[in-house]
Amino acid sequence: MLIVVQLLRLCLRGSEELSAELSVALQRCLLGGKSGAGAAIDLSSLIVVEGKACWDLYIDGLVVSSDGNLLDALAAAIKVALSDTGIPKVNVSLNNETDGEPEVDISDEEFLQFDTSGVPVIITLTKVGKHYIVDATSEEESQMSSAVSVSVNSHGQICGLTKRGGAGLDPSVIFDMISVAKNVSQRFYTLLESAIAAAEAVADE
Repeated sequence: MLIVVQLLRLCLRGSEELSAELSVALQRCLLGGKSGAGAAIDLSSLIVVEGKACWDLYIDGLVVSSDGNLLDALAAAIKVALSDTGIPKVNVSLNNETDGEPEVDISDEEFLQFDTSGVPVIITLTKVGKHYIVDATSEEESQMSSAVSVSVNSHGQICGLTKRGGAGLDPSVIFDMISVAKNVSQRFYTLLESAIAAAEAVADE
């Protein structure tokens, strides 16, 4: 059985290299290890029949402009998009005449809500001097010595960590940045969940 979760087929106008870099960073934050351990997305929820059939999940992103941290914005967009994603309910029956291959009846009306409880947000802290800047502008990034992107889920667990910039960081600084990112992420979750709830309320009217 093969479960395909492709993150991200990202199109960033004018920069294929940056598109590839962001795609890899998002995969590291969301898909866990090669075995699937630590994955923010529950791959078992995509299984239709163990060993025979499953859903493929593709997430495509198109960035048309940038003024701020793209990685953080893309991660937030993924969480919001998945919160509005439904997996069609499937009825499965095995047909002995087709060598045990399952017959699937996919519902057009019933859907299972995609579980986004483990899908993290990403908080990038840009280090300028002794200060950490959240959601730095391009001008602020031009003055940075390094930047650390911390992937944090709603339970405050760290799902991933990536670093940019040539300057090395003392372990104590990294731990401090992680602590700050966890604190910021909880406030961001509150804002994000309020926005999702407001959008759902409008859709239900």
